[in-house]
Amino acid sequence: MKKALVLLNMGGPNNLDEVKVFLSNMFNDANIITIKSALLRRFIAFMITSTRTKKAQANYAKLGGKSPLVGYTKQLVAKLQSALPALHVTFAMRYTPPFCDALIEELKAKGIEEVIVLPLYPHYSTTTTKSSVEDFMKVAKALGFQARIRVIDRFFENESYNRLLVQKIKEALGENDPTKMELIFSAHSLPQKIIANGDPYEREISLHVKLVEQLLHEEGVQFKAVHLAYQSKLGPVKWLEPSMEEKLSTLENKNALIVPISFTIDNSETEFELSQEYAELAHRLGFERYIVAKCPNDDEAFVECIKGLID
Repeated sequence: MKKALVLLNMGGPNNLDEVKVFLSNMFNDANIITIKSALLRRFIAFMITSTRTKKAQANYAKLGGKSPLVGYTKQLVAKLQSALPALHVTFAMRYTPPFCDALIEELKAKGIEEVIVLPLYPHYSTTTTKSSVEDFMKVAKALGFQARIRVIDRFFENESYNRLLVQKIKEALGENDPTKMELIFSAHSLPQKIIANGDPYEREISLHVKLVEQLLHEEGVQFKAVHLAYQSKLGPVKWLEPSMEEKLSTLENKNALIVPISFTIDNSETEFELSQEYAELAHRLGFERYIVAKCPNDDEAFVECIKGLID
C-alpha cells in the first residue's frame, strides 16, 4: 500500500504580489470570520484586504519580500523524506500556494492509498486545524480522492516535542542567567468570541505552558518568572489577554526571553512581529535583554518527533 505524510499549515506569501491573495483567502475563511452571511464575510474580507495589503507588503519587504514559512517547510519536508523513505512526504498551505488541489492531484498521480495528515499546529483550534483539515477533505472529495485518511489533530502534550521546545529555550538563553530573566510564552491571539463558542485553543495553550515549565524545572532551568501573552490581534473586538504589548509594558524586570509557543515554523509573526516590532517596543521600554527563541522549523529533533507522532 502506497502511503503519504501530508503536512498542512496556514501559509504565507511567497512574494509581495501574494500578500493580497493571502489576506483575501484568510478573511474569506468562515472559520476566521465566523458570521453566517457569506456575502457580508466577502465584504469584510474585501475591506480588510484593501486597507491592510500595503502595510503588510511593507512588513514582508523587511523579511526579504516573502514569508519564511514556506522555505522552512520545504526544508522540513526534505528531511522527513530522507528519514521516512517508505512514505511520500509533501505539504499544502491553506491561504497561499501550494494549495490542496495541487497536492491531491499529486497524491492521485502517485497512486497513494493511505494518508497521514499532520496540521503543523500544536494546539487544536477551529481557526487553524479545523480550517486546514476541512479544506483538505473538501478538495479530496471534489477530486475523487478516496484514500484512507488519518489526521493527527494536536500534539502539544507530546513529550518529545516539548523537550525540543526546552532545547530551543536553552539555545536562545545561551550564557544568560535564567534566574534573572522573564520567560514569556507568546501565542497567536484569537477573538474571545471564538473561545466562548467552545474553541479549546486557550485551554490547550495554558496547559502547554505548564507542561514546558515542568520540563524546564526538571532540567534545572529556573526563570525569574513565567508568563503567557498573546500577539497578532486585529480589529476592535475583544481578544485573548494579556497582549504582548501589555505584558512587556508591565514588567519591572527588563530582561525577557520570548517563546512563540503556538508556532512550529517561523513566519512573519515570529521573524517580523516578535523579532522586530516587539523588539523595538522592548528597546523603547528600556529592556536590557530581549531574546526570541527559534521555532522547531527543520530541526532534526522535530523530524524525530514527527516520526514518533505518525507511528
